[in-house]
Amino acid sequence: MKTLITIVLLVITQHTIGQKSPLSQQIAATVMTTWKDSFALDGKPAKWAYDMGVILKGVEGVWMNSGDVRYYNYIVKQMDFFVNTDGTIRTYKPDEYNIDHINNGKLILLLYRITLKEKYLKAAQLLREQLRQHPRTNEGGFWHKKIYPYQMWLDGLYMGQPFYAEYAMLMGEDTAFNDIANQFIWMEKHARDHKTGLLYHAWDESRQMKWADPQTGLSKHFWSRAMGWYATALVDALDYFPGDHPKRQALIDILSRLVSAVEIQQDKATGLWYDVMNYSGPGKEKNYFEASASSQFVYAIAKGVRKGYLPATKISIAKKGYQGIIKRFIKVENGQTNLHGTVKVSGLGGNPVRDGSFEYYMSEPVIVNDPKGIGAFLLASNEIEMLLTMPVGKGQTVLLDRHFNSEKRKNAGGALGYWHYTWDERSHPGFYTLGNIFERHGAKLSSLDVAPSADNLKNVSVYIIVDPDHIKDNPTPNYISGNHVKTITDWVKAGGVLVLMANDSANCDLEHFNKLSSACGITFTNKSINMVKNDAFAQGVVFPGNGNLIFKTTKKMYLKEVSPLVIHPPAKVNAVKDGDVIIATAKLGKGTVFAVGDPWLYNEYVDGRKLPPEFENYKAAEDLVKWLLKMKK
Repeated sequence: MKTLITIVLLVITQHTIGQKSPLSQQIAATVMTTWKDSFALDGKPAKWAYDMGVILKGVEGVWMNSGDVRYYNYIVKQMDFFVNTDGTIRTYKPDEYNIDHINNGKLILLLYRITLKEKYLKAAQLLREQLRQHPRTNEGGFWHKKIYPYQMWLDGLYMGQPFYAEYAMLMGEDTAFNDIANQFIWMEKHARDHKTGLLYHAWDESRQMKWADPQTGLSKHFWSRAMGWYATALVDALDYFPGDHPKRQALIDILSRLVSAVEIQQDKATGLWYDVMNYSGPGKEKNYFEASASSQFVYAIAKGVRKGYLPATKISIAKKGYQGIIKRFIKVENGQTNLHGTVKVSGLGGNPVRDGSFEYYMSEPVIVNDPKGIGAFLLASNEIEMLLTMPVGKGQTVLLDRHFNSEKRKNAGGALGYWHYTWDERSHPGFYTLGNIFERHGAKLSSLDVAPSADNLKNVSVYIIVDPDHIKDNPTPNYISGNHVKTITDWVKAGGVLVLMANDSANCDLEHFNKLSSACGITFTNKSINMVKNDAFAQGVVFPGNGNLIFKTTKKMYLKEVSPLVIHPPAKVNAVKDGDVIIATAKLGKGTVFAVGDPWLYNEYVDGRKLPPEFENYKAAEDLVKWLLKMKK
């Protein structure tokens, strides 16, 4: 049965339309061809509009899942068309108080976290200031726009809350998470239909709009893309919510209720969803399956399952929906992969008035390669394509040490936090890309801020210790002691997988680190090799060699300023450079040890932004992740 599922998924994601590249990359190619220079729409000059952010979040996922820097460069090019060197944003008008204008801020935060450039920080702060001043309902919900007073739309949760949550996480604005959670809670409270569980498109607190019910303030129908926006907003905002926040579970419960309602509305034959859900009135034959909403539901459900918010059984909804999208909406035309079936827009109010009737929704044009549909499809594809690799590390936890390496610095909000070789760090020294690869292969990420113990290692599959501090890095370093060695080696002997990443002697406490490594047959030396001068990358080349048991697909790697190894039983050599051992492994009881003299899989040398393409560090990271997770089994 598992083999059959794998074959079906492979057909869906990679070979459905006769091409070898995943559908996410095929659609990304369409994006980069259609909008080469800027996101000009309908023949009008490019302006700061949310459509761009929908697409670029999808492109970001393609970059993370492929390691191909072309996608990152595309994001930079499109965002820099708008973000000026002083942090102002071209064509953005804060005083419009339009919640849609916040959406692109997610890409600004991406570029700030990666580059730490001040212009991106200032631009993000500009958008955050809009939220501080943004008009609200009497209860506290953000108006959709200044020109739409006292109205909350489902769409607005997607436009504002994921940015708001990520900004709050980065800047240490802990109290903001109450506000963020309340936006979702209030929206569901007002918009949810208790018979079907579906959410109406919008709510008018004032009951003054022509589209609003005079008693409830609700719009007339359940517009599927609006619910898709809302579901996507939930799974994206939860990425940044503190694990112990008292309202986090409330958001997960809202997601669960919405998915249960959406599941009932999924067409049994096609797996798709209608543009207006649950409509059985006059003209119902005009209703149609809609691509962007179907893609959003696939994305939100697949991600919700992957993150553990939803039961694993719900993945069948996403798989069936994705098959339906491909069958009905994906077409190769003139050598280009296109997405059909996205309604261009559906709103309420305005001039002329959009009355929210079924006839209104049916009157809006359905087009090919609408950016909202393409962006949603990219998100859905990125998630579904992970299903091929998720079984590798299903149920396993990868633990990253933040005790022996516990360097901290102040963030832009003035709060002190871990930053060097951490899962969350997206700049050069972080392990964000490596963590993404672990997650794509089914593992859960965790960090250990205290000394290892039998208790906190109990349910861990892979434990990674990187570049332990000496006094140059940390005024009060936590050195590895004999007690730590016993705790860790006992855990390995019981079946754990230990990863030891040192550094050259000038940048790592090798003296105490060797107490642990030598117990595994490995010693990091004070000799330093591969001392690359400036960008003479050839000086850092390492060839893993044909038939390498770990790096099965990698031909050429890059490691800089390496501490070579001396090994003795039970350790074995894995990779060598000019006679020096670079990488070694060891079997210790039931467990496994992997050691390398450099923290070489940090973002700088994995995410494709720095190294020439002939160096396959991203591929090496994939090979290593698969090997480590299989060693536990």
